[in-house]
Amino acid sequence: MTTPVVSARGLQRFYEVKDGFLSKPQTLRALSGIDFDLQPGKTLAIVGESGCGKSTLARLVTMIEEPTGGTLTIEGKEVKPDDWASLRKSVQIVFQDPYGSLNPRQKISSILMEPLVINRPDMPPSEREAKAREMLTLVGLRPEHFDRYPHMFSGGQRQRISIARALMLNPKILVLDEPVSALDVSIQSQILNLLVELQDRLGLAYLFISHDLSVVRHFADDVIVMYLGRAVEHASKETLFSHPRHPYAKALLSTTPRADPEAKRDRIKLEGELPSPLDNLPGCAFAPRCWLATDECRAQRPELEGDVHQVACYHPL
Repeated sequence: MTTPVVSARGLQRFYEVKDGFLSKPQTLRALSGIDFDLQPGKTLAIVGESGCGKSTLARLVTMIEEPTGGTLTIEGKEVKPDDWASLRKSVQIVFQDPYGSLNPRQKISSILMEPLVINRPDMPPSEREAKAREMLTLVGLRPEHFDRYPHMFSGGQRQRISIARALMLNPKILVLDEPVSALDVSIQSQILNLLVELQDRLGLAYLFISHDLSVVRHFADDVIVMYLGRAVEHASKETLFSHPRHPYAKALLSTTPRADPEAKRDRIKLEGELPSPLDNLPGCAFAPRCWLATDECRAQRPELEGDVHQVACYHPL
């Protein structure tokens, strides 16, 4: 069996927050124990509502923040803060907003070569330029774009530049944090096709953060559904979309647009408010909004169980 390029076991991230200057700190559990393996050449999608912990997970995998607990392993090596500088070359991120992720004062040439200047200072300038031009061509841009500024490009072209920058250090893993949500629908398909082509050519592993389930359905291999910092369902794309077992996953999928206007659609409207992440509820966090919840659900939190199709629910569908 292929060795995973990224593995997480019990990964946690907590924050101490205050309501006021003299108030007692409270613990915000942004991520409360995530397990997953990401194989080379595969795409693992993380989906869920805003505030479920998707972006927090992205910050941990890219070593922007240190986990509060659990372990993260990249290419067989457990991640420690002392190793961040060397391991960051293997993990790069493509941000959601192509307008905000590029320095407007720098030319594209400088933006692309900067990772090499920082991480490979011994590389001759001519080799850095050759590498940058190669990446520009790889993402479908022309040679004359090399000396232009970001404001001279469209949103889709800027995202191509962001992808090229992420590839400059030859990473094994790309964290894609909502990479197409800020783009027009017609451009989204072009960027997704580019990512698929790059994955096939370079053997990249993708951690794909998204709220757009229609994109996930066509792009991912496996899917983790998150709710308030926890994984509630984990399965292959085909299994999850054909037979979601957690009520929350079922409700999410019921809102996905369908191309067939004649297809029967039973949309599930969730009642109640999303609990606060500051409330450490004793049972299932989804119980206050779940139509299947019982006293057992409210008293004790279910664990993620199963072999191929994992679900954290006492009353799976």
